Amino acid sequence: MGSGAWTSDDYEAFAKSRGRVVDSSGAVAGSYNNQDIFRSRDISAALNPRGVIRECCDSPEHPATVPVILALDVTGSMGKAAVEVAMKLNVIMTNLYDQVKDVEFMIMGIGDMACDKRPLQMSQFESDIRIADQLEQLYFEFGGGGNGWESYSLAWYTGLHHTRLDCWQRGKKGIIITMGDEMLNPYIPVRGMMTSIQNVLGGKIDKDIDTASLYAEASRMFEIFHLHIQEGLHSFEDTKYSFSKYLDNQHLFSVDMEMISAIITKIVLRNMEQKMAMAADIGGIHQVSTDIDSQNIPIIGW
Repeated sequence: MGSGAWTSDDYEAFAKSRGRVVDSSGAVAGSYNNQDIFRSRDISAALNPRGVIRECCDSPEHPATVPVILALDVTGSMGKAAVEVAMKLNVIMTNLYDQVKDVEFMIMGIGDMACDKRPLQMSQFESDIRIADQLEQLYFEFGGGGNGWESYSLAWYTGLHHTRLDCWQRGKKGIIITMGDEMLNPYIPVRGMMTSIQNVLGGKIDKDIDTASLYAEASRMFEIFHLHIQEGLHSFEDTKYSFSKYLDNQHLFSVDMEMISAIITKIVLRNMEQKMAMAADIGGIHQVSTDIDSQNIPIIGW
């Protein structure tokens, strides 16, 4: 997994196979709802996280891999945000590949461990059109509960314990980007109403996972970001209260739907600044502009 490269031609063929048209900007033209894009009615075998380790490995083709975990909230209020990512995925990948060739994306679906039957989905790390295919295999349970948060820290836990990243051997961090409209969960319950962590991931986990302790571990191995989606049901003030215990204003953003693709691109490219010395030693990576803020990518911090 992780071989190949993203091309706009491949994406146009992919979109055509699904009856869609790509416009001059590289995005999918027209208007689509969640059910048009995401048609799975249960978790796909390809995205089932139970007992798996996802790898992001260096190779002659991609000698300095940049692993990015993009974790989408798949509860009831966030269907439109996932559609926005799907419709502009080609824009995101084309912009990234213009400057760095070794980005590999894992797609995650995040729900509520306390209430949902399928609170976690995770793809392979991929560099080519398989990203689009696995994104569209996401199952929207449209769950969540009345507890006021979703289990965003599942992305941290899974990244830490269920991936194997070659960048770690080079002293570099991976990237985790979660996106949604609710507060950060204070813990991951070992057992919810519909399932348990052990059922979801396998292995033996016998107690709740505290978010503060988990962040302390995960942040040593990943740069962690969260995008609060403004069109959701909950205010940024609530999100900021919970996330800002861990994330500063370079890692926590409030964005509208139109800004999602731009900020994902911005996060990855900004983190590439820290990898330039390594890239110069290894070779094979195009020079990355370090003046990201001059590239007309609007964001709103706090």
